[in-house]
Amino acid sequence: MITQLQQFRVEKPWGRERLPAPFNDPRKIGEIWFQNDQSDGANICDQLLVKYLFTSEKLSVQVHPDDKTAKAQGLESGKTECWYILHADEDARLGLGLKSACDTQTLRSAALSGDIEHMLDWKTTQAGDIWFVPPGTIHAIGGGLQLIEVQQNADITYRLYDYGRPRELHLDAAMPVATPGPYNMVNHIPAGQKPVLHSTHFSLQLIDGPEQYPENLPQDLILIPLDDSLAMDGIKLEPGEVYYANNVHSLQWANPAKLLLAWPNATD
Repeated sequence: MITQLQQFRVEKPWGRERLPAPFNDPRKIGEIWFQNDQSDGANICDQLLVKYLFTSEKLSVQVHPDDKTAKAQGLESGKTECWYILHADEDARLGLGLKSACDTQTLRSAALSGDIEHMLDWKTTQAGDIWFVPPGTIHAIGGGLQLIEVQQNADITYRLYDYGRPRELHLDAAMPVATPGPYNMVNHIPAGQKPVLHSTHFSLQLIDGPEQYPENLPQDLILIPLDDSLAMDGIKLEPGEVYYANNVHSLQWANPAKLLLAWPNATD
């Protein structure tokens, strides 16, 4: 069975005033969230959240806590995420980790002065790249990007710096969880390499047709179509939408197409 997830469009100061097709929204939308409005607390959509992001400016410099820290604060989980790049302008960059390690006091001072923007390691990227962002990674998404984010379903962000925008910073919460050092490039899967990501909390895999469909997948999956020619079980899967499929091994492909698969991994 395939269920189309419900869209929730979120306006952001760094969003785009006119979204590309197939979204076509004139508002300044930064994020589109996809959620199951019939969640029962046990569905994989309660564990994972999929977003489309569209940036015209840099996002805040931020960090997310891990599960242990979040639960100590009374939250259900921390936030681990990854990004699949759909489009990158020529000058688009991702800030991931710092150029060099520093101590916590230096990091706090840099966040207050704005120097943290220049301490970030701004990396070039291109369509097809996958970037895994573990908890504790200091990061920022630059302008000129369209990407898909797959993450633990937790809305928990500690903002370190926001380029003078009038939004709250969270330095006291961020300092104990931030890793003030370089990003580990083992967490980057460049475009053109076999796009399979396995982390403690979730997995992500890109396939181009039924012949690539792995046999050892779990029964329940999140399906993110990237082509406009995909049909499964007589249902046309549209790019720009996200779907939940259960009993996935019984599904029948009608034709080859590029598809992102995501699913949670057991953490107990």
